[in-house]
Amino acid sequence: MDSREFALAMLSILMGGAIVMTVIRTIARAIGQRRDHSALGGDGLERLDDRLGRMEQAIEAIAIEVERVSEGQRFTSKLLAERTSGAERTPAAERLPR
Repeated sequence: MDSREFALAMLSILMGGAIVMTVIRTIARAIGQRRDHSALGGDGLERLDDRLGRMEQAIEAIAIEVERVSEGQRFTSKLLAERTSGAERTPAAERLPR
C-alpha cells in the first residue's frame, strides 16, 4: 500500500468516525430534551394547573351563557304559544283593525 492509499484510508476512517459521533451526539441530545419535556418540573406543573383553572372558568362561563340562551328560547316559545292560542279564541271579526 503506497502513501496515497494509506492517507485516503485514514481520511475515510476519520471522516466516518466524525459522522458516527455527530449522529450519536444528536440522538443523545434529542433523548435528553425529550426526557426534560416529559418530566415537568414544579414550574411546568404550576403552569399546567393555571391553564386548567382558566379552562374551567371558561367552560363555566359558556355553560351560563348557554343556559341564558335556552331560557330566552323557552320564554319566546311560551309567548308565541300564548299569542297563537289567544288568536284562535278571538273571532275573526274582532281581530280586524277598526
